[in-house]
Amino acid sequence: MARKIIIDTDPGQDDAVAMLMALASPDELEVLGIVTVAGNVPLERTTYNARQVLELADRLDVPLHAGCDRPMRRPLVTAEHVHGPTGLDGPSLPVPHLPVQAKHGVAFLIDTLHAAAPGEITLVTLGPLTNLALALVQAPSIKAGIGELVMISGSFSEGGNITPSAGFNDYVAPEAVDVVLKSGLKITMVPMDVTHQCRSTPARLAAIEASGTASAKAAAAMLRFSEHFDLKKYGWDGAPLHDPCAVAYLLRPDLFAGRFVNVEVELTGTYTTGMTVVDWWRVTERPANATFLRQVDVDGFYDLLAARLARLP
Repeated sequence: MARKIIIDTDPGQDDAVAMLMALASPDELEVLGIVTVAGNVPLERTTYNARQVLELADRLDVPLHAGCDRPMRRPLVTAEHVHGPTGLDGPSLPVPHLPVQAKHGVAFLIDTLHAAAPGEITLVTLGPLTNLALALVQAPSIKAGIGELVMISGSFSEGGNITPSAGFNDYVAPEAVDVVLKSGLKITMVPMDVTHQCRSTPARLAAIEASGTASAKAAAAMLRFSEHFDLKKYGWDGAPLHDPCAVAYLLRPDLFAGRFVNVEVELTGTYTTGMTVVDWWRVTERPANATFLRQVDVDGFYDLLAARLARLP
């Protein structure tokens, strides 16, 4: 039986590729809905981009809900310097016609999780955690319906990609991260320690594109656009690929390894706001609250990604 998931996202090229990967895997993943959040670009644009991706994958059956347009307690920070002014620069995609559902994304999360059987739904968060944190604050009882939360968040050994110490999602909405880490949910964190290993080299992008499907070609075009910033910054042979790692973990957890540890997020540091403090060596008595991944079979990950994208139109 396919695992029931909700994807919370802020597309973003890597978010879009993660969405495509999930939508291409109906035998394993039943996508109950997509919820958008402001992050890489403002909410209006992340929602527009999600509509484009759903139409690209020919998955008009998946409901789309717009969520929060700003973090809980601070102004929105965006990342057009990486993703381009649209957030989905690279391919030329048609104007979407898929409607956005009237229900707010936070209300959709609350209603769907309340209606679920215990532990029935897995949440996959690819952007800032604003929607989920607000849902938990408004209706803590939704935790009963959540079997696992897999989130793109954290860094232990890789520093930050928006500040020297913080990853983008955590920096944009650290208070939301704090709410989630203190929630008692079963959490798997997919941090930059993993995603920085998964570099989209020219050979790997060519392998993704090789199937010739519109979705695979669009995915390669997206990643070729967004890689420019990271190639210049890191000087590597390929740009790190973040969000699809969360979907890959759901499909093939055997490709990943980590440790169940305590993770906290810095809220007020002068230079460290959004930094995740990972007690990898258990030097405190703080209780473990998340499985923090640090190892990945990179070739296995890219083989899986290329194979799934080849299934789409």
